Amino acid sequence: MTFFVLRRIGSGLALILVVVTGTFLLISLDPDAAVRNVLGEFATSEQIQRKAAELGLNEPLYVQYGQWIGNALRGDLGHSWITNAPVASALLQRMPVSLSLVLVSTVVTAVFSIVLGLTAAIRGGASDKAVQVLAVFGFAMPNFWFALVLVSLFSITIRLFPATGFVPFTTSPTQWASSLVLPVFALAVGTIASTAQQVRAATIDVLRQDYVRTLRSRGLPSGSIVFKHVLRNAATPALTVLSLQFVGLLAGSVVIERVFAIPGVGSLVVDAALAGDAPQVLGVVSFMVFMVVSVNFIIDLLTGWLNPKVRSQ
Repeated sequence: MTFFVLRRIGSGLALILVVVTGTFLLISLDPDAAVRNVLGEFATSEQIQRKAAELGLNEPLYVQYGQWIGNALRGDLGHSWITNAPVASALLQRMPVSLSLVLVSTVVTAVFSIVLGLTAAIRGGASDKAVQVLAVFGFAMPNFWFALVLVSLFSITIRLFPATGFVPFTTSPTQWASSLVLPVFALAVGTIASTAQQVRAATIDVLRQDYVRTLRSRGLPSGSIVFKHVLRNAATPALTVLSLQFVGLLAGSVVIERVFAIPGVGSLVVDAALAGDAPQVLGVVSFMVFMVVSVNFIIDLLTGWLNPKVRSQ
Protein backbone atom coordinates (compact mmCIF):
# COMPACT_ATOMS: atom_id res chain seq x y z
CA MET A 1 0.00 0.00 0.00
CA THR A 2 2.89 2.37 0.77
CA PHE A 3 4.40 1.88 -2.69
CA PHE A 4 0.95 2.40 -4.24
CA VAL A 5 0.55 5.74 -2.41
CA LEU A 6 4.08 6.91 -3.26
CA ARG A 7 3.55 6.02 -6.93
CA ARG A 8 0.33 8.02 -7.05
CA ILE A 9 1.97 11.01 -5.35
CA GLY A 10 4.86 10.89 -7.81
CA SER A 11 2.60 10.74 -10.85
CA GLY A 12 0.47 13.57 -9.47
CA LEU A 13 3.49 15.84 -8.92
CA ALA A 14 4.75 15.02 -12.42
CA LEU A 15 1.37 15.96 -13.91
CA ILE A 16 1.33 19.27 -12.04
CA LEU A 17 4.84 20.07 -13.26
CA VAL A 18 4.01 19.21 -16.89
CA VAL A 19 0.80 21.27 -16.98
CA VAL A 20 2.30 24.28 -15.20
CA THR A 21 5.40 24.21 -17.42
CA GLY A 22 3.30 23.93 -20.57
CA THR A 23 1.06 26.80 -19.50
CA PHE A 24 4.06 28.97 -18.64
CA LEU A 25 5.64 28.34 -22.04
CA LEU A 26 2.41 29.06 -23.92
CA ILE A 27 1.80 32.41 -22.23
CA SER A 28 5.48 33.40 -22.59
CA LEU A 29 5.90 32.75 -26.32
CA ASP A 30 5.22 36.38 -27.31
CA PRO A 31 6.07 38.78 -24.45
CA ASP A 32 5.50 41.87 -26.63
CA ALA A 33 1.93 40.79 -27.40
CA ALA A 34 1.33 40.11 -23.69
CA VAL A 35 2.56 43.59 -22.76
CA ARG A 36 0.49 45.16 -25.54
CA ASN A 37 -2.61 43.49 -24.09
CA VAL A 38 -1.89 45.24 -20.81
CA LEU A 39 -0.99 48.67 -22.22
CA GLY A 40 -3.48 48.72 -25.09
CA GLU A 41 -3.14 48.49 -28.83
CA PHE A 42 -1.91 52.08 -29.18
CA ALA A 43 1.13 51.60 -26.95
CA THR A 44 4.45 52.66 -28.51
CA SER A 45 7.49 50.39 -28.87
CA GLU A 46 9.29 52.34 -26.15
CA GLN A 47 6.40 51.89 -23.74
CA ILE A 48 6.25 48.16 -24.50
CA GLN A 49 9.98 47.70 -23.93
CA ARG A 50 9.88 49.71 -20.70
CA LYS A 51 6.90 47.72 -19.38
CA ALA A 52 8.48 44.41 -20.40
CA ALA A 53 11.63 45.32 -18.47
CA GLU A 54 9.49 46.33 -15.48
CA LEU A 55 7.71 42.96 -15.52
CA GLY A 56 10.95 41.02 -15.95
CA LEU A 57 10.05 39.74 -19.40
CA ASN A 58 13.45 40.67 -20.83
CA GLU A 59 15.09 37.93 -18.79
CA PRO A 60 15.78 34.55 -20.46
CA LEU A 61 12.82 32.22 -20.34
CA TYR A 62 14.53 29.67 -18.11
CA VAL A 63 15.37 32.43 -15.61
CA GLN A 64 11.74 33.62 -15.53
CA TYR A 65 10.52 30.05 -15.08
CA GLY A 66 13.01 29.29 -12.31
CA GLN A 67 12.04 32.44 -10.45
CA TRP A 68 8.33 31.68 -10.76
CA ILE A 69 8.73 28.07 -9.57
CA GLY A 70 10.87 29.17 -6.63
CA ASN A 71 8.34 31.81 -5.60
CA ALA A 72 5.40 29.43 -6.14
CA LEU A 73 6.92 26.85 -3.80
CA ARG A 74 6.91 29.57 -1.13
CA GLY A 75 3.27 30.42 -1.85
CA ASP A 76 3.98 33.51 -3.96
CA LEU A 77 2.23 33.25 -7.34
CA GLY A 78 3.24 36.73 -8.43
CA HIS A 79 1.18 39.88 -8.90
CA SER A 80 -1.55 40.68 -11.36
CA TRP A 81 -0.41 42.79 -14.28
CA ILE A 82 -3.73 44.63 -14.25
CA THR A 83 -4.48 45.28 -10.57
CA ASN A 84 -0.98 44.67 -9.12
CA ALA A 85 -2.69 42.63 -6.38
CA PRO A 86 -1.13 39.31 -5.28
CA VAL A 87 -2.48 36.41 -7.32
CA ALA A 88 -2.53 34.17 -4.24
CA SER A 89 -4.79 36.66 -2.42
CA ALA A 90 -7.27 36.74 -5.29
CA LEU A 91 -7.33 32.94 -5.34
CA LEU A 92 -7.86 32.72 -1.59
CA GLN A 93 -10.80 35.11 -1.84
CA ARG A 94 -12.50 33.23 -4.66
CA MET A 95 -11.48 29.66 -3.86
CA PRO A 96 -14.22 29.02 -1.24
CA VAL A 97 -16.86 30.05 -3.78
CA SER A 98 -15.68 27.67 -6.51
CA LEU A 99 -14.99 24.87 -4.05
CA SER A 100 -18.52 25.19 -2.68
CA LEU A 101 -19.95 24.91 -6.18
CA VAL A 102 -17.76 22.06 -7.42
CA LEU A 103 -17.64 19.94 -4.25
CA VAL A 104 -21.39 20.18 -3.66
CA SER A 105 -21.93 19.28 -7.32
CA THR A 106 -19.63 16.27 -6.88
CA VAL A 107 -21.57 15.08 -3.82
CA VAL A 108 -24.90 15.57 -5.62
CA THR A 109 -23.53 13.67 -8.62
CA ALA A 110 -22.37 10.77 -6.45
CA VAL A 111 -25.64 10.46 -4.54
CA PHE A 112 -27.98 10.71 -7.52
CA SER A 113 -25.77 8.50 -9.69
CA ILE A 114 -25.72 5.70 -7.12
CA VAL A 115 -29.48 5.87 -6.56
CA LEU A 116 -30.36 6.01 -10.26
CA GLY A 117 -27.75 3.45 -11.33
CA LEU A 118 -28.74 0.91 -8.68
CA THR A 119 -32.43 1.39 -9.38
CA ALA A 120 -31.96 0.90 -13.12
CA ALA A 121 -29.76 -2.18 -12.68
CA ILE A 122 -31.87 -3.94 -10.03
CA ARG A 123 -35.41 -3.09 -11.07
CA GLY A 124 -34.94 -2.76 -14.83
CA GLY A 125 -38.03 -2.08 -16.94
CA ALA A 126 -39.36 1.48 -16.77
CA SER A 127 -36.68 2.54 -14.27
CA ASP A 128 -33.92 1.40 -16.60
CA LYS A 129 -35.48 3.17 -19.57
CA ALA A 130 -35.86 6.37 -17.54
CA VAL A 131 -32.15 6.35 -16.70
CA GLN A 132 -31.32 5.78 -20.38
CA VAL A 133 -33.45 8.77 -21.35
CA LEU A 134 -31.80 10.87 -18.63
CA ALA A 135 -28.37 9.87 -19.93
CA VAL A 136 -29.19 10.96 -23.48
CA PHE A 137 -30.76 14.17 -22.16
CA GLY A 138 -27.74 14.93 -19.98
CA PHE A 139 -25.21 14.24 -22.73
CA ALA A 140 -27.02 16.30 -25.35
CA MET A 141 -28.00 19.32 -23.27
CA PRO A 142 -25.52 22.21 -22.82
CA ASN A 143 -25.27 23.12 -19.14
CA PHE A 144 -25.49 26.86 -19.82
CA TRP A 145 -28.81 26.35 -21.63
CA PHE A 146 -30.14 24.26 -18.75
CA ALA A 147 -28.94 26.97 -16.36
CA LEU A 148 -31.01 29.57 -18.24
CA VAL A 149 -34.05 27.28 -18.14
CA LEU A 150 -33.66 26.84 -14.37
CA VAL A 151 -33.35 30.60 -13.86
CA SER A 152 -36.41 31.28 -16.01
CA LEU A 153 -38.49 28.68 -14.17
CA PHE A 154 -37.35 28.81 -10.55
CA SER A 155 -36.12 32.41 -10.26
CA ILE A 156 -38.33 34.46 -12.58
CA THR A 157 -41.57 32.46 -12.77
CA ILE A 158 -41.77 30.81 -9.35
CA ARG A 159 -39.26 33.08 -7.53
CA LEU A 160 -38.06 30.20 -5.38
CA PHE A 161 -34.28 30.60 -5.69
CA PRO A 162 -32.04 33.62 -6.43
CA ALA A 163 -31.04 34.03 -10.07
CA THR A 164 -27.55 35.38 -9.43
CA GLY A 165 -25.00 35.90 -6.70
CA PHE A 166 -23.40 33.88 -3.92
CA VAL A 167 -23.82 34.08 -0.14
CA PRO A 168 -20.91 32.76 1.99
CA PHE A 169 -21.70 29.91 4.37
CA THR A 170 -20.41 31.96 7.30
CA THR A 171 -22.93 34.72 6.53
CA SER A 172 -26.00 32.49 6.33
CA PRO A 173 -26.00 28.71 5.82
CA THR A 174 -29.58 28.84 4.56
CA GLN A 175 -28.90 31.55 1.98
CA TRP A 176 -25.65 29.80 1.02
CA ALA A 177 -27.57 26.62 0.21
CA SER A 178 -30.28 28.57 -1.61
CA SER A 179 -27.73 30.39 -3.77
CA LEU A 180 -26.14 27.07 -4.80
CA VAL A 181 -29.24 25.04 -5.70
CA LEU A 182 -29.65 26.21 -9.30
CA PRO A 183 -25.92 26.41 -10.19
CA VAL A 184 -25.25 22.96 -8.72
CA PHE A 185 -28.04 21.23 -10.63
CA ALA A 186 -27.18 23.08 -13.84
CA LEU A 187 -23.58 21.92 -13.47
CA ALA A 188 -24.27 18.37 -12.27
CA VAL A 189 -27.02 17.17 -14.61
CA GLY A 190 -24.62 15.99 -17.32
CA THR A 191 -22.25 14.28 -14.89
CA ILE A 192 -25.15 12.56 -13.12
CA ALA A 193 -26.27 11.09 -16.44
CA SER A 194 -22.89 9.62 -17.39
CA THR A 195 -21.96 8.44 -13.90
CA ALA A 196 -25.36 6.80 -13.37
CA GLN A 197 -24.82 4.89 -16.61
CA GLN A 198 -21.48 3.64 -15.31
CA VAL A 199 -22.99 2.60 -11.96
CA ARG A 200 -25.78 0.78 -13.81
CA ALA A 201 -23.39 -1.11 -16.10
CA ALA A 202 -21.01 -2.03 -13.26
CA THR A 203 -23.88 -3.19 -11.04
CA ILE A 204 -25.37 -5.38 -13.78
CA ASP A 205 -21.95 -6.93 -14.36
CA VAL A 206 -21.48 -7.69 -10.65
CA LEU A 207 -25.02 -9.09 -10.31
CA ARG A 208 -24.15 -11.71 -12.96
CA GLN A 209 -21.18 -13.01 -10.99
CA ASP A 210 -21.29 -16.52 -9.52
CA TYR A 211 -20.68 -15.40 -5.96
CA VAL A 212 -23.84 -13.25 -6.04
CA ARG A 213 -25.91 -16.27 -7.04
CA THR A 214 -24.25 -18.21 -4.23
CA LEU A 215 -25.17 -15.54 -1.70
CA ARG A 216 -28.76 -15.55 -2.92
CA SER A 217 -28.93 -19.35 -2.68
CA ARG A 218 -27.91 -19.10 0.97
CA GLY A 219 -30.92 -16.93 1.67
CA LEU A 220 -29.18 -13.62 2.36
CA PRO A 221 -31.51 -10.60 2.13
CA SER A 222 -31.34 -8.72 -1.17
CA GLY A 223 -30.51 -5.45 0.58
CA SER A 224 -27.54 -7.01 2.34
CA ILE A 225 -26.24 -8.50 -0.91
CA VAL A 226 -26.56 -5.21 -2.78
CA PHE A 227 -25.06 -2.86 -0.20
CA LYS A 228 -22.42 -5.14 1.35
CA HIS A 229 -21.17 -6.96 -1.74
CA VAL A 230 -22.49 -5.67 -5.06
CA LEU A 231 -22.08 -1.96 -4.41
CA ARG A 232 -18.56 -2.40 -3.04
CA ASN A 233 -17.39 -4.21 -6.17
CA ALA A 234 -19.27 -1.92 -8.53
CA ALA A 235 -17.85 1.20 -6.86
CA THR A 236 -14.38 0.90 -8.42
CA PRO A 237 -15.31 1.82 -12.04
CA ALA A 238 -17.87 4.32 -10.77
CA LEU A 239 -15.23 6.11 -8.69
CA THR A 240 -12.93 6.24 -11.71
CA VAL A 241 -15.64 7.90 -13.77
CA LEU A 242 -16.46 10.28 -10.92
CA SER A 243 -12.83 11.41 -10.72
CA LEU A 244 -12.90 12.16 -14.45
CA GLN A 245 -16.19 13.99 -14.06
CA PHE A 246 -14.59 16.23 -11.44
CA VAL A 247 -12.40 17.65 -14.20
CA GLY A 248 -15.53 18.33 -16.23
CA LEU A 249 -17.17 20.01 -13.24
CA LEU A 250 -14.19 22.33 -12.82
CA ALA A 251 -14.29 23.24 -16.51
CA GLY A 252 -18.08 23.63 -16.48
CA SER A 253 -17.95 25.87 -13.43
CA VAL A 254 -16.27 28.54 -15.57
CA VAL A 255 -19.43 28.89 -17.67
CA ILE A 256 -21.89 28.40 -14.81
CA GLU A 257 -20.19 31.07 -12.71
CA ARG A 258 -20.64 33.53 -15.56
CA VAL A 259 -24.30 32.64 -16.03
CA PHE A 260 -25.15 33.03 -12.34
CA ALA A 261 -22.72 35.93 -11.70
CA ILE A 262 -20.85 33.90 -9.08
CA PRO A 263 -17.50 35.46 -8.09
CA GLY A 264 -15.44 32.28 -8.24
CA VAL A 265 -12.16 31.14 -9.73
CA GLY A 266 -13.81 30.45 -13.09
CA SER A 267 -14.85 34.08 -13.47
CA LEU A 268 -11.39 35.14 -12.37
CA VAL A 269 -9.60 33.15 -15.08
CA VAL A 270 -12.01 34.34 -17.79
CA ASP A 271 -11.45 37.99 -16.87
CA ALA A 272 -7.69 37.43 -16.64
CA ALA A 273 -7.55 35.72 -20.04
CA LEU A 274 -9.55 38.50 -21.69
CA ALA A 275 -7.26 41.12 -20.16
CA GLY A 276 -4.05 39.24 -21.00
CA ASP A 277 -3.13 38.97 -17.32
CA ALA A 278 -0.59 36.12 -17.60
CA PRO A 279 0.32 35.78 -13.88
CA GLN A 280 -3.36 35.52 -12.98
CA VAL A 281 -3.98 32.88 -15.65
CA LEU A 282 -0.94 30.87 -14.59
CA GLY A 283 -1.97 31.04 -10.93
CA VAL A 284 -5.51 29.86 -11.63
CA VAL A 285 -4.32 27.02 -13.88
CA SER A 286 -1.87 25.90 -11.18
CA PHE A 287 -4.65 25.92 -8.61
CA MET A 288 -7.03 23.96 -10.84
CA VAL A 289 -4.51 21.26 -11.76
CA PHE A 290 -3.60 20.93 -8.09
CA MET A 291 -7.29 20.42 -7.25
CA VAL A 292 -7.67 17.80 -9.99
CA VAL A 293 -4.59 15.89 -8.85
CA SER A 294 -5.68 16.03 -5.20
CA VAL A 295 -9.17 14.69 -5.94
CA ASN A 296 -7.79 11.97 -8.21
CA PHE A 297 -5.36 10.98 -5.46
CA ILE A 298 -8.22 10.64 -2.97
CA ILE A 299 -10.22 8.60 -5.49
CA ASP A 300 -7.20 6.35 -6.10
CA LEU A 301 -6.88 5.72 -2.36
CA LEU A 302 -10.57 4.83 -2.11
CA THR A 303 -10.28 2.57 -5.15
CA GLY A 304 -7.23 0.84 -3.72
CA TRP A 305 -9.04 0.31 -0.42
CA LEU A 306 -12.14 -1.12 -2.12
CA ASN A 307 -10.24 -3.27 -4.60
CA PRO A 308 -6.77 -4.52 -3.49
CA LYS A 309 -6.02 -5.65 -7.07
CA VAL A 310 -5.72 -2.00 -8.10
CA ARG A 311 -2.72 -1.53 -5.80
CA SER A 312 -0.59 -3.84 -7.90
CA GLN A 313 -1.37 -2.13 -11.21
